[in-house]
Amino acid sequence: MGAAGAGTDREGTTVGEPLRIGLVGAGKISGAYLDTLARLPGLRLTAVTDLNRARAEAAAKTAEASSETAKGVAVAASAGELMAREDVDAVLNLTIPAAHAEVALAALAAGRHVYGEKPLSGTREEADAILVGAGRAGLRVGCAPDTVLGPGTQTARRAVDDGLIGTPVAATAFMATAGPEVWHPDPEFYYRPGGGPLLDMGPYYLSALVHLLGPVVRVTGAASRPRAQRSIGSGPRAGGRFAVEVDTHVTGVLEHRGGALTTLLMSFDVHAARLPRIEVHGSEGSLSVPDPNTFDGPVELWRGGTWEPLAPSAGYLGSARGYGLADMARALVEGRPHRTSAELARHVLDVMLTLLDAVRERISLPVGTTCSRPEPVPFADELFMSAGHGQGVSDRS
Repeated sequence: MGAAGAGTDREGTTVGEPLRIGLVGAGKISGAYLDTLARLPGLRLTAVTDLNRARAEAAAKTAEASSETAKGVAVAASAGELMAREDVDAVLNLTIPAAHAEVALAALAAGRHVYGEKPLSGTREEADAILVGAGRAGLRVGCAPDTVLGPGTQTARRAVDDGLIGTPVAATAFMATAGPEVWHPDPEFYYRPGGGPLLDMGPYYLSALVHLLGPVVRVTGAASRPRAQRSIGSGPRAGGRFAVEVDTHVTGVLEHRGGALTTLLMSFDVHAARLPRIEVHGSEGSLSVPDPNTFDGPVELWRGGTWEPLAPSAGYLGSARGYGLADMARALVEGRPHRTSAELARHVLDVMLTLLDAVRERISLPVGTTCSRPEPVPFADELFMSAGHGQGVSDRS
């Protein structure tokens, strides 16, 4: 496996020092990452940049106030300046989806590991370029979502792996909302190429399904775009209207390598629903899986005529956004593949794009990529990166 997954790591890696992080993109989601970075000693934020300098400065102040180790966080004037800093080992890419590939490729070219928000990129070609660039440079690339590393999905996965529902036969995956413009003050990017409910929320569901059932080999589906325009529902621009450029209601049927079939629904056109997030049905029983956009949640098993809760039995306790980056840092030390790998992210992207191709062509299509099912996460304390238990790394002295 190439460096983007297992990692042919650069010479000179120093074990025992935190992985020094440069944050590119200090938008809304960055707050969740800053909270996590503050409590994981295997990671240390050293620099921030954003197209809006005021946001970068605010993020740096937040980081410094939240952690004793995040003192003197630099505010870089550009992504290029941040990537050139000697105190940045890895770039945390929290830009908008359209910029994910550009920033990732620039970071790799600068000799930095990368961990980014989902999706990995907007096209298969960009995803392939990222994996090739990482492999040539001997660098790691990780990609959200890391919600799959929490006790919710991991406890459900253990139930499947332990045979509690027998042989998996089918699954359902439903994400049905009225759209992010209800709460997001700048929602336009959700409705431009690279956005839509499938590319926005699909990575959470599909990553969980790969953990539970393995990679996808074939897809088919249908989609619609009921409204040509949407209205911003919050913030200083509330009431403003913008054009919808992508399908906003997508349905699909996914065939997994092991034979199980998943029925998928991703929609920004549903005012209210009582649909389960994910269910997995097997020859011996059924499993109710919590929202894959969260790290925790109830897992319930149906066998013998009743639903019974399962106690958490796997996953990082207390995990939050950023644990995928922490897992990647620990994997560098341990010389193993990190779980939120670029290969998994590329496969998830390919599944989504192939489904959209199948929608347009009104046919069933094979998925051209595959990936290894990531290793399960053992039951671990939230401070799994603490000293003596797999610290971070620094590539430069």
